[in-house]
This record gives sequence, C-alpha cells and structure tokens, in this order.
Amino acid sequence: MTSSGSRARWWRSLRWPGARRRANPDGTMTLVEHIYELRRRLAIALFAVAVGTVLGFVWYTAHPFGLPSLGQILTEPYCALPPENRVQFGGGQECRLVAFGVFEQFTLRLKVGAAAGVIMSSPIWFAQLWGFITPGLYAKEKRFAYTFVGTAVVLFTAGAVLAYFVVTQALQFLFTVGGDIQETVLRGSDYFSLLVALLVIFGVSFELPLLVVMLNRVGVVSYAQLKRWRRGLIFGLFVFAAVATPGQDPISMLALGVSLVVLLEFSIQVARVHDKRVAQRRLEQGWDGIDPDQPSPLDDRLGSTSPPPGPAPRIQPLPPQEPSSDRWDVT
Repeated sequence: MTSSGSRARWWRSLRWPGARRRANPDGTMTLVEHIYELRRRLAIALFAVAVGTVLGFVWYTAHPFGLPSLGQILTEPYCALPPENRVQFGGGQECRLVAFGVFEQFTLRLKVGAAAGVIMSSPIWFAQLWGFITPGLYAKEKRFAYTFVGTAVVLFTAGAVLAYFVVTQALQFLFTVGGDIQETVLRGSDYFSLLVALLVIFGVSFELPLLVVMLNRVGVVSYAQLKRWRRGLIFGLFVFAAVATPGQDPISMLALGVSLVVLLEFSIQVARVHDKRVAQRRLEQGWDGIDPDQPSPLDDRLGSTSPPPGPAPRIQPLPPQEPSSDRWDVT
C-alpha cells in the first residue's frame, strides 16, 4: 500500500504543469508537494543537461547541417594567429593543439561537451527554475523579473562575444613577447581553460550595469552617490580587470576595463533619469516641499478636511486643579 501510494505521488508530480494548474487553480501547495515539485523540476533540468552534453560531445568533431564543428569554433581564435607565431603540424597546413596524456583528449572533449550542454539546455533548466519561483511572485514582480532576466542574458552574451574576439589579440601578445627565443606549444586543456575563463569572466562582469540599476531602483544607491563615487569606481574597475583576467595580458585587461567603465557610465545615466522621474513624481504628489501647517497627501487620501484659513487657534491653559485628598506627604 505504501509503495503504490508513493508511486501515485511521483506520477502526480510528473504531470504537465497545465494539468496541475487546472486541478489546483490557486497554485497553493503543501510542503511535501513543494518538495515533489522541486524534485520533478530538478529531474527535468538534469535530463536536459545530459542530453545537451551528449549533443555537445558529438558536435565536437561533427559538422551538423554543414556547420563548423564545435572544436573548430573554439579553436578559431588560436588558428587566427599568424603561422609563424604558433607551432605547425602536418607540413604547416593544419592548426592543431597538442595533448600529453593518454586520456587528455577524451577528458577535454567531455568537458567541452558538458559546457556546451549546459549552455544549449539553459532555456530548459532556466524555465524550470523560473516555473518553481513564479508562483510566489506578484504580477508586477513577474513582469519586472522578465525584464531583468532578458537584460541579464543579453549582457552576458555580449561579454562572451567580446571575450571571444579578444582571445586572438591576447594570444598574439603572449606568443610574441618572448621574440625568437621561445616557441609556445599550446596544450588543448590549457587553451580551453583560458578561453572558458575569459568567456565567463567577461560575461559575468558585463552584469555590472544591471546590478547598479537594480540597487538604484530599490533605493540603495542614488545618482548623487554614484556621481560622487565615479572616480573611485573607475579605478576599482581597472584594478578588478587587472586581477580577474586569467591571461594577465594588457589586451584583455584594457578591453575588460574600458568596457566596464562604459557600462558603468551607462548605468549611472540610467540612475540619473530614474531619480529625476522619482523626484518629479514626488513633487506632483506633494511629498516634497510640504508645508508643516498643511495636511500631508496621505491625510487627503484618507478623507480629512483641510483646516480653515487664518491663524491657528490659541490653546487655552487648563484651570488649576484642587489638590487631591489622597495625596501622600512624605516627610
């Protein structure tokens, strides 16, 4: 009886969200139902990541629909270097990375496939995350979250694309700084680690303006504060770019630092427009510049009447009271 009941609960947890919504229109769930809901969405997200990993593992060397392979796309920044700046294999006609371990090629291909699987399946697992959080939000919060998520995706993609094009210039500097004294033989694992690190760092760093705008929206920081802190923030961004970039080359550091400064200035201007609108709205509603002798806008909304014109009535002093017979005199 217990096993059949648990199977029934598991089957109910796997039902399509629309069916559960029709069965429970208000969306209320018990603690146990929340746990089953979380387990169901985690199972769907992990299954999507597993399928994406398999596709990424196959795409590493395959050419689906005539498209370049995933390996070719990722090695393109390295192969864009002049032939004299990298070690040549196959008579100088091919661009290849090297591996020094027996399982290094398989491990690298698996890691690249897993990273591609997480990226390709992101709409599915993000939809599962969003579906688990959404029932606890108000309608206004849902609309704001849509804007927040869409902007975050666009900014992360822009940062990753910039990092992809910066890698070639960074490698050009790193491979030629030694002159003719040395020649760099680049391992596949080292190259992909550098590339993925740059993509993630640039993508996450490009979320800075979104963070500043969010803090300004909730009232944590104002435009006046951002304007006063601008020089210190710019200095801090360049220090962050110098520390965060894994290659420690001036090309990627300058690209990240200048980009973050431009994004910071954009977010400051957005905060300026927002604070100006808030100040105008408060002025129209009467919250700023309130006369202390006049009722507040809140009193007007509650239906109170305005005081009559003219001077305020004088307060008459109370007549002296007779001493009470119950008073105790302590000597």
